[in-house]
Parts: sequence; C-alpha cells; structure tokens
Amino acid sequence: MAATGAVRAQREGWLGDRVARARELLRPCRVCPRPCRAVDRLDDEVGGCRIGRWARVVGAAPHHGEEDALRGRRGSGTIFLSGCNLRCVFCQNADIAHTAAGREVTEQQLAGLMLDLQRQGCHNINLVTPEHVLPQILEALPTAVEQGLTLPLVWNTSAYEDPATLSLLDGLVDVYLPDVKTLDPERARRYLGAADYPDIAARAVAEMHRQVGDLVVDDRGVARRGLLVRHLVMPGGEADARAVAELLASLSTDTAVNVMGQYRPAHKVPGNERYAAIDRRPWPAELGAAVAAFRAAGLWRLEAP
Repeated sequence: MAATGAVRAQREGWLGDRVARARELLRPCRVCPRPCRAVDRLDDEVGGCRIGRWARVVGAAPHHGEEDALRGRRGSGTIFLSGCNLRCVFCQNADIAHTAAGREVTEQQLAGLMLDLQRQGCHNINLVTPEHVLPQILEALPTAVEQGLTLPLVWNTSAYEDPATLSLLDGLVDVYLPDVKTLDPERARRYLGAADYPDIAARAVAEMHRQVGDLVVDDRGVARRGLLVRHLVMPGGEADARAVAELLASLSTDTAVNVMGQYRPAHKVPGNERYAAIDRRPWPAELGAAVAAFRAAGLWRLEAP
C-alpha cells in the first residue's frame, strides 16, 4: 500500500518547513478568507472563528455515517473541531461551530487523538471543520507520523478556504471532502454570511482537484486519495445544484459527488420570517432535480438520497 502524504513528507524531509510556514499565518491571522488580519492568534487572540492559539476538539471517534468510501467497515476516524469561519444560519452544529466549545489540545494531544483512532481500526483520519486550524493540524503531524500514523488524512471542509493557504496542504492531505453549498453570491451572503463564498469555494475546489485528482479507492472500496464533493440540497436550490454540477464537471466528469438530502431547518431558521424560504425540508422533487442536474452535467460517481 502506498504511503500517505504525511508519511512521504516526513521521509523526504519537507514536513517541518510546511509546519513553520503554516504557523506564521497565525500572526497576524491570515489562515482563511476572513479579514481578521489584526488578530494575533499566536498570542491567543481570537477572530471570527472564535479559536485562538490552540485547536479545540469536541470529540474524536469512529464514524459510521460518512460516505461509503470513507466509513468502510471500521469507520472513519473523525475529529470534530470547534469554531468555523462561516456563519450559516441553518447550521445543524451551531453549538460547536459558532462557539469555542470542547477542550483545547496541544499538537502532542492532537497527534495522540489521531493515533488512538488508528489503534481503533479506523480507515482514515477525518478532520471535521479544519479550515481555521490548519496550522495547528500541521503542527501535530510530525509527532503523529513519528509515532506511527499511517492513515490517510481527510480534509472535511466547507470549502471556504484560501487557495494560497491550501497550497500548504499539497502533498499532505490525501482526500479532500468539501461541501460546496452554493455558487450564488446573494444566497451565500444571506445564508452563509459570506458573499464571496462562491468565488472562493470554486477556486478552492479547483486547487483541491489539482492536488489530489479524482477519487481513488482500494480493493475494499475505501478511499486512498482524491476529491469527494458534497452538495447539500436546500429548499429552492435547483440553480445551486446546476451551478455546482457545472463547476465539478469542468474539473472532471469523474468527480465523486454526494448529493445530500438531509437539510432541515435549524439554528436561526425555524420561525424566522427572514429565512422563510428555507424554513422547510427540501421537497422530493427538488432532491430529484438536483440529482438530475449532476447527471446531466456528465457526473456519474454519485451517492444520492
């Protein structure tokens, strides 16, 4: 079995340089597209993500509810990181994403969580909402690899990522798992709190594909490397699905996609007139139209409701 990116980086001697370059992004903070440039996170100041010097972890455990290619038989080794650089009004995990929940972890402690998930037999290390703590994750990798980590790294992200920052992950992340929500600036402004999300997400996903290519699985059907894209179907989101499908097809019609139907009103949406348009579950016809849009674009590697 081929070595993972982090293992190769350690063997070839360039992992330490990536860690140092990533750490510099914390002072002043320019880890993600948010304009928190006056924030010194090395001095434990916090910006929009609510996270300072150290990553905060809410939980770490094998997850059997992820995509088939991630969970396999033994589960995906998920590490749930608190904080987020988006402000989605429909967030189903707002108690984690919009606060500094959980416990702070040093690089040694984060490495220990990765190694524990490997000991439990997980197929990969699945870093959930990692965008704003990229430097802290990279800081943990030398210790983790030195102590025997060999699992692929899954970057489970909202896609609100600076492509320049993503370049630090080139050769380190094995599987990118972005959730591309919308490519409509007005919907992004209203529902995500980031009107620039469409442009940034499109460029980020292109960079991810450049780095890892199409999804590659082993003889058990478990992901080893590549891009796997999620798209959450929202009420009234037919145009979103078409635009995301066109974007992904322009990268490769072999792009693997999970068209997700589990949207439900949450956080600020229920009973709020401002968000009345998304205060319901998507209709079956909307889910069907979204799947049809991806198929019409030539995308065939689909998981769908």
